[in-house]
Amino acid sequence: MDHARRPLRWLFDRAEAALGTIFPPAWNPLVNLGALGFFFYWIITASGIYVYIFFDTGVHQAFDSVEYMTHEQWYLAGVMRSLHRYASDGLVVVMLLHLLREWSLDRYRGVRWFSWIIGVPILVLVYVAGITGYWLVWDRLAQYVAIVSTEWLDQLPFFAEPVARNFLAPDALESRFFTLMIFMHIAVPLITLVLLWVHLQRITKPRINPPRGLMVGAFLSLLALSLVHPALSQGPADLARVPGTLQLDWFYLGLYPLLEHLPGPLTWGAAATLLIILLAMPWLPPLRKPAVARVDLGNCNGCARCAADCPYAAIAMVGRSDGLPFSAEAQVDPSLCVACGICAGACPTAMPFRRASALVPGIDLPELTIAALREEVERVGRALPRDAPRVLVFGCRHGVPLDGLRGAVALACTGQLPPSFIDYVLSKDLAEGVLLTGCREAACYNRFGIDWTKARLAGSRDPQLRRRVPRERVRTIWAGRLGAARLAAAVAEFQRDLATAAPLPRPAAPAPHHLAASDA
Repeated sequence: MDHARRPLRWLFDRAEAALGTIFPPAWNPLVNLGALGFFFYWIITASGIYVYIFFDTGVHQAFDSVEYMTHEQWYLAGVMRSLHRYASDGLVVVMLLHLLREWSLDRYRGVRWFSWIIGVPILVLVYVAGITGYWLVWDRLAQYVAIVSTEWLDQLPFFAEPVARNFLAPDALESRFFTLMIFMHIAVPLITLVLLWVHLQRITKPRINPPRGLMVGAFLSLLALSLVHPALSQGPADLARVPGTLQLDWFYLGLYPLLEHLPGPLTWGAAATLLIILLAMPWLPPLRKPAVARVDLGNCNGCARCAADCPYAAIAMVGRSDGLPFSAEAQVDPSLCVACGICAGACPTAMPFRRASALVPGIDLPELTIAALREEVERVGRALPRDAPRVLVFGCRHGVPLDGLRGAVALACTGQLPPSFIDYVLSKDLAEGVLLTGCREAACYNRFGIDWTKARLAGSRDPQLRRRVPRERVRTIWAGRLGAARLAAAVAEFQRDLATAAPLPRPAAPAPHHLAASDA
């Protein structure tokens, strides 16, 4: 499966890098797809409420009421109709891109299966809402959509009478049909909103609103499109005539020519197969689940930093069970933990200076322990040649591939690194400089790894980088998977700057404090 994901992941990386030359990192549309979807939903809701005020559900009045909005009140109702249309198209685009991006990043299996499964009916309901909206206009396109849709539905043995018979003659259609359509067009989005809320239940601090600048830019783009190319009807529906040449909305109606010309059993079979595949994808194949974070109560003081920093709400603070004089202890939910290691990076007992006792922090990753990380840091640092200023690179497995890069130490996520390791590298003369790298900025695979790392270095989040560490000897570059050249250039530039820097003082190593929060 990864062979299929890799080319798509490469395309998203390229597109993200290209957009990164236009937008600030936090504004990059590809890292705000979910938030943009919510933003488009609110535009659709607000514009839909205004349009509904002027809409008439009568068979002969529906088209005329839409025409009134489009031409006579074009400056407001017409703009609202166009915003409703283009925001709906935008919602489909960002949803499909979001689905493909999460699949390419392999963020749909394991603990993420729940959000994926809920996302599938959300996608279906968005299409249902959009298609019923086209019926309400009751122009020639609506007539075409109604006929093809009902003939397709009639292939199922669920209806006592063929639904398509309502569209065979002008006198067969009644106004109550439009009442039913308007009810569906309102009810389906409300159901979708509930599912969107469920979709986010296993996501800590979900990004619901895009950055303000991106939000304003997206809205102004939709408004400009609505003014330059307003949504127009395609002539009144006439059930006595077959619709001729039509302009389809390919975002919602792209498959309608296939539904019209292919046999119903084939199209229903294909739709059912696609739906089953989408629902089964989190287990095709099942994700090899890494060993989850492990709590050592003998070193856990219940500070709750791991719970606060976990991006997946996999850690809860519960009552103490071992009799130690602390109010709480960390408890890991194996069904939510993805083994990103951010919790270990947050633990105040993850101190590489500890020698009097075994380096076992309050919470750790079994497959890449803090003790094993210290050993790897020492091995890599001692192997660095001294013919140039030494730079030790810490990077995550989702960023630039570190295989073959001299002086590199791989982490599950950059957020796994306790800031005290930077102090350790410099004070133990393992390198003259430390460089942190990982995913592209604002696009952390584990959501908060970059944010928490930057906050720890800046001293705004515990555990903080000690003030005694020279900041000019610590650098970050969030290069992403395709940033090997950027990383190499950053290392070379760092070495040149270190060559002219003042000598690095070598402070004595601090005495180990087994459980003191100040050790961060």
